[in-house]
Order: sequence, then C-alpha cells, then structure tokens
Amino acid sequence: MPPENVPVDQASSPRAEKTQGRRFASWQEHHGWSAAASLRRLGSRPLGSLLTIAVMGLALALPLAFYLLLGNVQKLGETLGQSQAISVFLQPDQGPQQAQLLAKQLGERPEVASVSVKTPQQGMDELAKMQGFTGALKTLDSNPLPFVLQLQPHEELGAAAIGQLVTDIRAMHSVDMVQDSGTWRQRLDALLAVGNRAVLVLASLLTLAALLVVGNTVRVDIASRHEEIGVLLLIGASGAFVRRPYLYAGIWYGLFSGILAALLAIGIEFALADPVAQLSQAYNGKLQVGGLPLWLLLAVPLAAALLGWFGARLVSAWQLRKAA
Repeated sequence: MPPENVPVDQASSPRAEKTQGRRFASWQEHHGWSAAASLRRLGSRPLGSLLTIAVMGLALALPLAFYLLLGNVQKLGETLGQSQAISVFLQPDQGPQQAQLLAKQLGERPEVASVSVKTPQQGMDELAKMQGFTGALKTLDSNPLPFVLQLQPHEELGAAAIGQLVTDIRAMHSVDMVQDSGTWRQRLDALLAVGNRAVLVLASLLTLAALLVVGNTVRVDIASRHEEIGVLLLIGASGAFVRRPYLYAGIWYGLFSGILAALLAIGIEFALADPVAQLSQAYNGKLQVGGLPLWLLLAVPLAAALLGWFGARLVSAWQLRKAA
C-alpha cells in the first residue's frame, strides 16, 4: 500500500523509473553483446568473411575510381579550354589604329579577360619560323596578313556565353573571320555530362550488387542457425532480439568493405601519380590534378556500414517471417 496522502502514481514512479532503467541497461548490454558476437563470428570463418568484404570493397571502389577519373578529365578540359583563345581576324583594310580601337572596345566587355593585338609583321615572323614557309614567303611582294586580336574569355564562362560572344564579334563590320573552339567546348561538356550520368548509373548498380552480397551472406548465416532461431522464438524472444546480431554482422561487412574501398581508391591515386605529374609538366604545370576529397573517403565506410545494415535488415526480417 502506498503511504497515506501520497498519490499512487507518485508512489509507483520510482519503481517504474527503476524498471525502465533496467530495461535500457539490458537493451544496451544486448547491443554490445550482439556487436561483439557478430564480429567474433566473422573472425571464426576468415576466408568467407574476407571474400565477402573483398567483393563488396571492389564493387564500392569502382565508382570512386570513375569519379576520380571523371573529375580529373574535367580539370583537364578546363585547362585546355583556358589555353584556347579566340582569334579575331580583321578586314585587310583595317590599320593599326582601327585594331587598337577594336581591341579596347572588346576589352571593355565583361566576358573578356584580356585582349592582345598581333600585327601582320608578327604573323609573318611566326610563319617564317615554321618549316616549309621560308621560301614561299620570299616570293611575296607585300605582307597579306591582317591584324589579329587574341581574346581570352574569363575562366568561369560557359560554352553558351562564349558562343554568344563569338556571335557578337562576327557581326562587327571590321571583322573578317573568328576562330573559336566553341564546338570543342560543347563536345567536351556533352562528354562530361554523359560521364557523370554513367558514373551515377554504375554507382547505383554496384551499390545494389553490394546490397545483394550482404543480404545473401546474412541469409546463409540465418539458414545455418534455423533451429537455434526457432528455439528463441519459441521461448518468447522478440524479432528485434533475434535479428540484432545479424544486423551488426551487416554493419561489420559494410564498414570493412567501405574501408577497403577507400584504401583501393587511395592506391589508385598513388598508382597514377607519376603519369599525372608528367602530363602536368607537358602543360607547364597549368594542369592541377586532384584526388578524392577527404570527406568522401571518410563517408564511404559510414555509408557502406549503413548499406550493410539495410541489406541485413531486409533479409533477416524476411527470413524470420518464414521461420515464424
């Protein structure tokens, strides 16, 4: 009987809190036991566990490798795009004053980073240095080359903005011809878009493959302990209690495979370091090649652990429904 003049809910509150505390401690203890037991079970069959982890790690490393390759190809395209200036050939009757005036006018446009003027004599000197042109140039009575403006667009401009700039320049009355790599830029952007979509599809398929590998491994493990699970369910164990060790097994599989995938991606970076350095030297150090960001390498094991848990959760729930 509760003490006189004390409400029943207040009298029973300490007992309820104590019971809830015991339940939480028991729940926490079983989580710790499940994590340790599932890890020991993985260690008791090292060959099978290593094969499962290796298959999942390779499946997760492939999207990382393609992501690394695609990112560096995009940087290479940006570097090549920066080196492709727009060449504006003026009409033959345009003199140095008209060339300087047009260069000033184009330099004031927000899309243009810099403008330089190449005189006809400079163009002739460049041709004279090329093999096979020396004899032909000596036969000329006068210099037929026009003034040429070299425009360098801003780096952040896209293909559409550069195309509009070229269209505006071609419409000027003093311009004879414009040479631009706009078509090349559009093709590169289209190829990069295809590459991004291909990496996304590949990552989805390989993630599904890793999910199926975890699910099949957990399914085999549950099937091998069918009688033990039946006894636990018979004596009143809940489904969450029974499947908890298998969920942790899925987490361990995913975590270790994610670590392996990150290590493989780092190994690919080191393997490509020397060829990439040589390629960068070929572009006078302008090509800046980067690796995978640190946040992505750290996120891969965590995402893989979540993926392993999800696969184990689906299969264990299905298997336990069959056992029940």
